[in-house]
Amino acid sequence: MIVGLPKEIKNNEHRVGLTPDSVSEISANGHEVFVETNCGKEIGFTNEKYEAAGAKILNTAAEVYEKSELIVKVKDCLLYTSDAADE
Repeated sequence: MIVGLPKEIKNNEHRVGLTPDSVSEISANGHEVFVETNCGKEIGFTNEKYEAAGAKILNTAAEVYEKSELIVKVKDCLLYTSDAADE
C-alpha cells in the first residue's frame, strides 16, 4: 500500500497523522510512505527524520494525494487549496 501524509492546512493545526516512528513501522511492513515537505516541522519532525524512517518527501500536497492509495490526516480531509484552510 502507498500511504500519504499531507501537511495539515487548518490555522494553528500543527499535529501530524503519522510520526516518524509510525512511518518506520509502516515502512518495515513493506509499505511506501509519501510525506509532504515540512509536514511536521512545527513540532520537531523534520524532513530528515521522516526520510530516515523510510518516507519519501514530496513538494506539495497535490503530489501526496496523487501518488497515495491511503491518506492519513488529523483533521478533515479538505481540498489542499489555500481557501480551504479558512473553513
